[in-house]
Amino acid sequence: MKFIYLLLLSVCFFACQQRTKITGEKDKRDTTAGNIPIEEQTCYTYIKGRDTAQLTLITTGVVSTGELNYKWFEKDRNMGSIEGEMRGDTLVANYTFNSEGKKSVRQVVFLKKGDQFLEGFGEVEEKDGKTQFKDLKRVDFSNPIVFERVACK
Repeated sequence: MKFIYLLLLSVCFFACQQRTKITGEKDKRDTTAGNIPIEEQTCYTYIKGRDTAQLTLITTGVVSTGELNYKWFEKDRNMGSIEGEMRGDTLVANYTFNSEGKKSVRQVVFLKKGDQFLEGFGEVEEKDGKTQFKDLKRVDFSNPIVFERVACK
């Protein structure tokens, strides 16, 4: 009888280990049993000459948070956090950063194309202490900063 219990206990333990392994390898876009979206981290880099920028996103469902850092050659660095949401193939977010010893908030918009995020530009205005686009529909992606997907460190 003890042998049967031991065998049953071993089978249950093995089944739990297999389930954990399979769950750990699931596509991160799947949802858990409670329909809560699984978190996914992606990283992107822009390099042009001596100018660089890094974008790290942690996305859960349509909500994205993370870091955005610009390192322009012979200029102050802008390092900060990003928080926004995906609207179809477009990320609309607030970028909170420090530059020249001052904390600022500005709206940023990125268009997702394959393994790239293209940062768009347009006419902005100051509103409630934040720089934001006057019209999101008029954000221009024809001369973007192109962030390429890279492995996260």
